[in-house]
Parts: sequence; structure tokens; C-alpha cells
Amino acid sequence: MDLIGTAVDAGLIRGPTTLEVLTLHEVVVTGYGVFTAFGFGAQALRARVFSGEPAFAKVRRFDPSRYRAQYAAEYQDKALSQLTVLRECVREALSSAGQDGAGAPVLLGTDGDHAANIDFWTVHAAGKQPEGAGVVHSLPGLLPEVIGEEFRLGRPRLAFVNACVAATNAIAYGAHLISIGKAHSVVCGGAYLVNEDVFAKFDSGLALTTEAVMRPFSMGRKGLLHGDGAAVLVMESAEHARRRNAVSYGSVLGWGLAADAHHPVQPHPQGRGLATAAQIALRRAGVAAEAIGYVNSHGTGTPRNDLAESLALRHVFGDRASTVPVSSTKSTTGHMLEATGAVEAVITLLALAEGLLPPTAGFLEADPECLVDCIPHTARPSQVSRALSLNAAFGGANAALVLGAPQSS
Repeated sequence: MDLIGTAVDAGLIRGPTTLEVLTLHEVVVTGYGVFTAFGFGAQALRARVFSGEPAFAKVRRFDPSRYRAQYAAEYQDKALSQLTVLRECVREALSSAGQDGAGAPVLLGTDGDHAANIDFWTVHAAGKQPEGAGVVHSLPGLLPEVIGEEFRLGRPRLAFVNACVAATNAIAYGAHLISIGKAHSVVCGGAYLVNEDVFAKFDSGLALTTEAVMRPFSMGRKGLLHGDGAAVLVMESAEHARRRNAVSYGSVLGWGLAADAHHPVQPHPQGRGLATAAQIALRRAGVAAEAIGYVNSHGTGTPRNDLAESLALRHVFGDRASTVPVSSTKSTTGHMLEATGAVEAVITLLALAEGLLPPTAGFLEADPECLVDCIPHTARPSQVSRALSLNAAFGGANAALVLGAPQSS
């Protein structure tokens, strides 16, 4: 998605390029639906995330007794699937957007192996073989296909499976389609539910803390905890939204993707990939780093990640790095893996709209190597117009979104 811009910068392309002759369209968010361990809807986020109340408790969905870690942020209903939570989030997103989504591409982040127990034949509409059935036979591809059929949405219907940046990538690709005029409306997001298979893998890799608390950027941090989550955003071109008098909940100003390929599971020690993703997003948005008033960080509470992210922020913001307000809302929701970027985008949009920056829970004392203003414990009132949301994944994948506050009418 950034190949043309990179080639131009490097002098490999001369003369007019595709990006130079296109009229790029502003991307706004006109609806969203969200789910976390706190429940469905934005009010649950307001009540718990913004008050710094974590959702962590002993795992109930499976027996955790054979693992080091025992805790996660689970919703009380054990009978959930990614499909059921996404259905509700899509329904809420379309309702809040005041549209039916007809013709809108469907772009969803999912872990694939645990997407849902979906019978392939449920994607058939009145016995009709769905378009692209060869791809649909893969479990990741089933999820957007089923959602697309049920809500009569458009195409493409794509699954993003690149781990903890999956939902962020789905949003970035949707914004890209709108910005270049390939779609006027997009339905995108992601879902993840705590499950034993993934829990066991993280536990064996010593990534999970044995405490019932996450402590991002703090001294004494010992690791992350998983959490249930899903979010779906309806994004539109600003022109399309204005034509139908839709309410805007904010805007997606820029997006950036970068791979540092440093290590299979460890971040680049200097945060190089995350810094690059953030800089690409800022450049695409036409926004200077000085204009960013809040960062919703990846903030996993692991020693390596938080240090690398702090260094990435220092690279992006320079001397301002220690004064830009930063929070890790994973400290309340848990790490929602393939869903985390979409849920955190909704949280960031709420922060921008309401002038209240969510806190980092579990903070003990500042780590002198992580020089960030991490908004400990208590939400901070602040009118901010531009924010950065960051996510990173195993394999050196990094993604960033620049989000804007809703424009006053």
C-alpha cells in the first residue's frame, strides 16, 4: 500500500504517478459496534476502560491449572464464537451508521483456526454457490463470507490473519479503498476470543504474566494477559457521508504498515518497525508529529515490547516523547490479538470525541528506560484533535493509524 510513495521517495519512479493523479477522498467513521470482556457497546468501555477497571479474573472457559498463567479478561457468556460477536458488532455498527451496508466490502481480522465452527454450506444463499468459493473453503475466509451473506454486504470479502495487527490492517486497507475511490463505504474490524490453544502457546513462550494484572511501561511488569474482544467500523468517504447527512464519529487520517523482520517473536530492540509505521501514517495524513496529542500504545506489559515501543516513540516525537500522553488500554481489556487494533481504534475515537484520555491501569512506578507519560490509573481530561494508535505483531509486523476528532458542525 506504500510501495508507490516509497518508490517516489527513492527516486525509482519519475514523472506523474498513480497517487499524484488520483483525487484522494477523506475517510470518516460513521458507525461502530464493539465488544469486550465488559460487554457489548461503547457504554461498557466508558464505564470500565476510562475508569481504569481491569476485567481480569481466573480463566473459566477452560481449565488453566496446568499452565503458569491463570488469568484472562473473559466475557461471562461461555457460549460465544467469533461469528456471534461479529454479528452483533456489525448490526450495531450499521445501525449507528444509519445504513444497510449494501455494496460495502467486508474486511475482518481473525485468527482463522478459531474463527467459529462454521458449516461451509451456511454461506450459501438459497442454495447458490458463493462467489470465490475456492477461497471461502479456508476457515479464515468463511468469517467475512458468512457476515457478507447474512447482512447482504458487498465485495471483496477478505480475512486478515496477520496476528495482532490484523484488525489494524483491515482498517488501513478499507481506508485505502475509500481514499482512492474504489469504495464509498467499507465494513471492517476484527474479533478474538480467549481460547486454550493460543493461551497455551503464549504461556509456553513465557509471554503471559502470572498475576491478575498487566503493568504496561511500569517497573515490575511481567507480561500480558489475553482478552475477549471484537469491533466493527463503518467507514465512508466524507462526500458520501455528507450526501446522506450521516453523523461522523471521527476520521481515519492516515495509516502505515511496516515490517522490521527482526525476530520471529521479539520486537526490534530500537522499535524501528513501529516507528516506521507511525511515520508513514503521519506522512499519509499530512500531519506533523507535533500535532499528535495522544497515543493509544500497543503496550503489552512485556519488558521487551514496552522498551522497544518507548524508543519508537522517542524516534517519532523526539524531545516531546516524554510529554505526549500515552496509555495502554490493554491494561483493562487484555490483549485481544486479531481484534485489538479495531477495539483500540474505537477507544481512541471515544477519547477524541469526549475529551477524555483513558488511563494505564496496574502502574506501579516509572521505568527510567520507558520515558513516556503513560497516564497512570486515572483518566485525563484533554481536548485532543489528532491521535496515534499503534499495534505490533510477531514476525516484525507493525501498523499505525492517525485518527482525527469529529468535526464540529
